[in-house]
Amino acid sequence: MKRLASILLWSAIAAAFIGPGTVTAAASAGADAGTALLWAVVFSGIATFTLQEFAGRLSVATGDDLATILRRRYPTGFARIATLILIGGAILLGCAAYEAGNILGGAAGAMLALPWSKEAVTLILAAIAAALLLSGSPQGVARTMAIFVALMGVGFLAVAISLTPPLASLLAGLVPTPGFGDDSVALLGVLALVGTTVVPYNLFLGAALARGQGLNEMRFGLAVAVGFGLLITAGILVVGTSLTGEFSFDALGDVLAIELGGWARTGFGIGLLAAGVSSAVTAPLAAALTARGLFGAPDDAHWQASGWRFRSVWLVILIIGVGFGLADIRPTPAILAAQAFNGVLLPLVALFLLAAMNDGALLGENANGPVANAFGLLVVGVATMLGLTALVRAAGTAFGFELPEPGLMLPAFAVVGVFVARAVIRTAGQKALREA
Repeated sequence: MKRLASILLWSAIAAAFIGPGTVTAAASAGADAGTALLWAVVFSGIATFTLQEFAGRLSVATGDDLATILRRRYPTGFARIATLILIGGAILLGCAAYEAGNILGGAAGAMLALPWSKEAVTLILAAIAAALLLSGSPQGVARTMAIFVALMGVGFLAVAISLTPPLASLLAGLVPTPGFGDDSVALLGVLALVGTTVVPYNLFLGAALARGQGLNEMRFGLAVAVGFGLLITAGILVVGTSLTGEFSFDALGDVLAIELGGWARTGFGIGLLAAGVSSAVTAPLAAALTARGLFGAPDDAHWQASGWRFRSVWLVILIIGVGFGLADIRPTPAILAAQAFNGVLLPLVALFLLAAMNDGALLGENANGPVANAFGLLVVGVATMLGLTALVRAAGTAFGFELPEPGLMLPAFAVVGVFVARAVIRTAGQKALREA
């Protein structure tokens, strides 16, 4: 029973990263490259599990969530201000950006399945999210999200199986293609898949969920939840292979209806709606948990799940999402903007987490060993590549200069991330020795 309860609890992480952003990224990758980028889905899962396991182990070992540890490691001075601005502020802004995409995407899904107006489905979706957030503790809300994960799985996997993709192409897609860095379409697909799966605010959510769990229990529940989430993501990518032309939710729904019948359009809409609802709950919840850890006190009733400060944070994030949902904004650009923001933020959070996991004075025997650090270096290298690529692309668009060749730019950015991460690990180890 404990393992089942852990799976239900950690399903919140799968529900959080399988939102409309994942639907957009995975379906677009399938439309552009077929099943050739399935390996990027697998890598995203490895990266997600690595960082979430770090955050969960940190919480299990110390009894505190990630934001609280962040506040305690940098309690005063410039480091404190930088932490609040760079990490705290960025996480809250990131949650708001993702919430906008969640509401817009969920509403688009509802309109594929139901003959209602955009305004009506937006308000209904927001009301459902608010009711779930009001219903109880973060752990209770997380368990409820398991229902939406199941709905997503049924909706997307049923459609993917109905398309009967060739087994040989699925197996071939699990192997990275040499030279993909010279293909800008494949490159952007990989960046989008990793960026939409490895979400920084989920680390704060996961650390809060891990409190009170055993280490093995936490790892088991997390592994099953992430694995199921990746299966759904792969199913979405397969569904996307049926699309030709520019991606949109309507276009994909129309293609599915032509190929498989009207039920497929309805099933896709239900799955997208479930993805929107689940992520519309987890983004505000993660924002509130982060704010509580950074600004609250453990014994302050106002920062508990039923307190007005805690509820005010998630309400503001939800209202921002509703505002975008009611505005005349296309969901796809908003989702892509949130993914770009995530790509810039992820290296900062990953580096802090890696430093904390090598602090022997804080974690003792639960500190990272060589194998965990190897996975951490790999993830930070890719995260840095994502972040710097997003910044360079934005700068190139703004100032009109030509971007470097991907085959040269990506390895260089990854090497920068690995060297910075190694320096962080070395510094954290020396700090632990001084405090021992």
